[in-house]
Amino acid sequence: MRSQQVTVSVIGSHDATPRTAKLAYAVGKMVAESGCVLVCGGLQGLMREACRGAKAAGGLTIGILPGKSKADANEFVDIALPTTIGFSRNVIVAASADVVIALPGSYGTESEICYAKVYGRPVINLGGWKVPGLLNAKTVGQAKRLLKKILGSL
Repeated sequence: MRSQQVTVSVIGSHDATPRTAKLAYAVGKMVAESGCVLVCGGLQGLMREACRGAKAAGGLTIGILPGKSKADANEFVDIALPTTIGFSRNVIVAASADVVIALPGSYGTESEICYAKVYGRPVINLGGWKVPGLLNAKTVGQAKRLLKKILGSL
C-alpha cells in the first residue's frame, strides 16, 4: 500500500484564453477528485486555473515558484515553495510528480514535458504536443481514464 499521496503536475501556459482556462480548471478539478495532490508552477494563467479547479473539489495544491517570495503564488496555492532558480524550477515541477498532465503552452511547458520524460514520468497530453511517448487525450474524460489506469499501476 502506498504511504505517500500521489502528486500530479499540471503544466501549461502562464497565459490563458477562455478555452484553455476552462480546460485547466476542469483538469485541476479532476486531479483533486481523483484523490491526488496538484503540483504546478504556482503563478497565473493555466497554473492558477488548475489550482482553482482543484480547490473547488477540495484538493491540495502546491506551487513550485521561480522566485524568492511566497507572495508570488496565485491565491489558490496551498503550499508555496519559492525556489529562487527561475525557469530551472521546471525540473522540480516535472520530477516531483508521479504523473504529469500537459496543457497548451510554450517553451517552458515543452521543457517540463521533456524533463518528465527524462525522469520516467508518464505524461498525459491534453495540449496537442507532438512529442513521442506521450499519452494522448482529446478530452478531460479521456485524461481521467488514463490517470486512473496509471494510478492503478503505482
